[in-house]
Amino acid sequence: MMNEYHAQAPQTVFDVEQVRKDFPILKESINGHPLVYLDNAATTHKPQVVIDTIAEFYQSQNANIHRGVHTLSQRGTDAYEAARAKVQNFINADSPSEVIFTRGTTDSINLAANSLARYLLSKGDEILISESEHHSNIVPWQMICEQYGSNLVVAPINDDGEIIIPEFENRLSPKTKIVSFGHISNALGTINPVQKLTSLAHEAQATVLIDGAQAVAHALVDVQNIDCDFYAFSGHKIFAPTGVGVLFGKRELLEAISPYQGGGDMIKEVRFDKTEYNDIPYKFEAGTPNIAGAIGLGTALDYVIDLNFAAAISYEDDLFNYAIARLCEIDSLRMIGTAIEKAAVLSFTIDNVHPQDIGLLLDSQGVAVRTGHHCAMPVMQRYGISGTVRASLSIYNTKAEIDSFIRAVIKAKDMLV
Repeated sequence: MMNEYHAQAPQTVFDVEQVRKDFPILKESINGHPLVYLDNAATTHKPQVVIDTIAEFYQSQNANIHRGVHTLSQRGTDAYEAARAKVQNFINADSPSEVIFTRGTTDSINLAANSLARYLLSKGDEILISESEHHSNIVPWQMICEQYGSNLVVAPINDDGEIIIPEFENRLSPKTKIVSFGHISNALGTINPVQKLTSLAHEAQATVLIDGAQAVAHALVDVQNIDCDFYAFSGHKIFAPTGVGVLFGKRELLEAISPYQGGGDMIKEVRFDKTEYNDIPYKFEAGTPNIAGAIGLGTALDYVIDLNFAAAISYEDDLFNYAIARLCEIDSLRMIGTAIEKAAVLSFTIDNVHPQDIGLLLDSQGVAVRTGHHCAMPVMQRYGISGTVRASLSIYNTKAEIDSFIRAVIKAKDMLV
């Protein structure tokens, strides 16, 4: 069933200048230049309404949740659970009980990996990932394989940065118990065909987890439409605070698997001989959570919905196409990741120039980009490079900023080549 968010009509005009007024940090100057922030794949900035929400929580609601009958505890609990319902609506989960709050995507993947391993894995079983994964979707599975005697299988990508579907399919077998892949590559910007990959994995009777860290701010995510078993993302990638994330899980799986951590609030009853776990989602939320962060995430989701997220994505796509066209005008520049379906990430190298040197010269001109391997070393190895310059866009960037970025790249290239 489609919710109101996914069914909303496209906005005819997206007013980026009005949006920019909502983000106070964009008024900053860096090294005497107006800030051009193009490191949104690392983290996005926060609108004033999110900053105000966090301050208001600490000023008027601050208390621990779920455990108190006093008024402040009830206020905090209500706001926290309202945020959970907002996440459910935003990703079109079937129920708020399928939404687990975590510290971020990495924490979500580790939670799912450890809980699923105990439920599904035996010696000799296989976990399938892709060659384009972030370290957070590689290392937890390696650790699980070492612990359970399972094998990590990797599906390759082509020169454009796309998962090779026949190779992915060939690596599925009766031994494949878990399949995990990113929705959008943080290093390449490739948008993976998540519905197709999920369907293939399910045909092999495998459980599917999707790393949605990069997708949540750039795509309309519908977990029921994708039909994935788990979906993980971080709040700070979509204008919310750091330190809060989400793990969506299908109800039947969440009820079947065991919790990853033990402690307060994830229990119904504790005795020395046996502990009875709480209902979902609470049995996966041990200890005091990032209450303010979760409430801030709810406000961030309200913010993008109020903008009309579909219109914002359309604007960002147009800006991205403009940026690609401008970058490709620069001699000796090589784009890394040229998939047909791409979003928000421009990753490139310049012949005979180290990416870090470019990044430092861009910063001197007020342009913030990321340089290095982007926590995706196997991707860099695939292309035979040590790293890239990565410019990543968001809804508050402008064509004027892209032009400033291009001028800064050309100036840096001319100084270094």
